[in-house]
Amino acid sequence: MKLSVLIPVHNEESTIEEVIRRVGAVDLDGIEREIVIVDDASTDGTPEKLEKYKDRPDLALLRHDANRGKGAAIRTGLASATGDIVIIQDADLEYDPSEYPKLIAPIVAGEAEVVFGSRFKGQAENMALPNLIANKILAWAATVLFFRRVTDEATCYKVFRADLLRSFDLECERFEFCPEVTAKTLKGGYSFVEVPIKYHARTVEAGKKIKVRDGFEALWTLIRYRFKH
Repeated sequence: MKLSVLIPVHNEESTIEEVIRRVGAVDLDGIEREIVIVDDASTDGTPEKLEKYKDRPDLALLRHDANRGKGAAIRTGLASATGDIVIIQDADLEYDPSEYPKLIAPIVAGEAEVVFGSRFKGQAENMALPNLIANKILAWAATVLFFRRVTDEATCYKVFRADLLRSFDLECERFEFCPEVTAKTLKGGYSFVEVPIKYHARTVEAGKKIKVRDGFEALWTLIRYRFKH
């Protein structure tokens, strides 16, 4: 079995090397891994930082010529991924790759097809109040719309059987990746579990990119896919 770690990157020169180090250091107990990085037209020193990894055998480095968004970068990475399981990893240090083993375990054991790492079943540190409220609203909306309990819809740590994720025919371009795959997972009735994780939020000053409009877009995306035929 093989795990593909998809890392969309845009202007993360201060964290990307540490993220790569941490992803590569995880003990997966014999499961093969590949790292697929998509540089979404970074304009800082990220491309130069990534250049040193271009010959690493377990790492594929892809690049967009124009900035298209997180969802587009994930779709580009998924097209090149060769693993049986796919996990999404942000290029900052808010999420800890050491939690991969427990995140992939339900899929490896055949107990689930999709796993979300829930910050609200685990630890959510330093999360700004507006972000906390938005995350709670999105989780509530997903629960109400699809009649299945979700505690953390907007978590980055989403894990899928690769063939299932490809079958979703993703359309996302930006941060609406999360609500799109949440909607398609829940509406499709696929086996789904949440696993507690730790999370340490960074500030806008430190590079956090999510905006208020992304919250409204996420809510609309959940509603749109709930009633889309």
